[in-house]
Amino acid sequence: MLKRMLLMLAVVIALVAGLGFVKYRQISAAIAQGANYAPPPDAVTTIVAARQNWPSTLDIIGTAAAIQGVTVSADLPGTVARINFESGQAVHAGEVLVELDTRQEKAQLAAAIAQRDLARINFNRTQELVKQGVMAQTEFDNTSASQKSAEAQVGEIQATIDRKTIRAPFTGVLGLRQINLGQYLAAGQAIVPLQKVNPIYVNFGVPQQNAPLVQSGRVLRVTSDDLPGATFTGKVTAVDSVISEATRNIQIQATLPNPQGKLRPGMFVQVQVVLGASRNIITLPASSINYAPYGDSVFVVTDLADPKVKGKTYRGVRQQFVKVDGSRGDQVAVVSGINPGDEVVTSGVFKLRNGAAVVINNKIQPPNNPKPNPQDT
Repeated sequence: MLKRMLLMLAVVIALVAGLGFVKYRQISAAIAQGANYAPPPDAVTTIVAARQNWPSTLDIIGTAAAIQGVTVSADLPGTVARINFESGQAVHAGEVLVELDTRQEKAQLAAAIAQRDLARINFNRTQELVKQGVMAQTEFDNTSASQKSAEAQVGEIQATIDRKTIRAPFTGVLGLRQINLGQYLAAGQAIVPLQKVNPIYVNFGVPQQNAPLVQSGRVLRVTSDDLPGATFTGKVTAVDSVISEATRNIQIQATLPNPQGKLRPGMFVQVQVVLGASRNIITLPASSINYAPYGDSVFVVTDLADPKVKGKTYRGVRQQFVKVDGSRGDQVAVVSGINPGDEVVTSGVFKLRNGAAVVINNKIQPPNNPKPNPQDT
């Protein structure tokens, strides 16, 4: 009996040992397979870095403003008797825009003219009598004063009539009419906006570090998304004397010819200031730059040594820090960090790490146009 039990125990121990050995071999094989596992390479697109002619410009958003702009208003109260303009009309300096009712003033003017004429007759008569010694000098002085007062009265009433004839103070384009025929206008009440738009100002701000580069006389180009194909050229004519504490920008004012009036006051425009001669630098698509707080970088495709197999290489990427200096359309200027001929990843950079294996597929490339023309979708 004892021998049988020992035999069964030996069989069980042998069976357990055999199962343990088999499991050990399976686990060891799995560990070895995991150690030798390599993730599949990431699909990316690339571009060969090359130098291009990069214009030295500063691109900013600006606002168009009128050279002169006022809201024409009534100088004196009165009733609108005649309106001589239409909304949006171009007018010249001195053109009559609105005439207020002056019937009462004209009646007063007629009476004042009569008094003036009588005062002149009395003055001339008195002057002759004084020469003859018939009238005292005091009487002549009173007559002279009366004649001057009558002249002043006529001038005052005439000035009132002229002030009720409202004229364009300068040549420009009218806005929307704000009055109606027969309406009573109080003193200072708005009639119509008037803007002088040729030439026109463009105001914009530049960072304080760029302020020394944008001085009076600098040439700039202005475009607008609302005016496709139109480019306006002008010069910087004024630089503000202070830098804004809120934005650390300095305000710049440029003057541009605007003969057809396409640029209107208040319009947002794209300003491109020419800072100097063009530079020959490396340009890359904006999608190739990996922006980070600790520095901007790109991934360069190259042959890397396989750490697991001595002497074997694979196509992988190395992370290279770069310095960028401005953008233009879909492109970014790289001033240091890479060399012409380097193959740079242009899409898929967000999933890469230093030393990652890649496979290149350039069938579809990201946009790389310095002057893109995006279409509505």
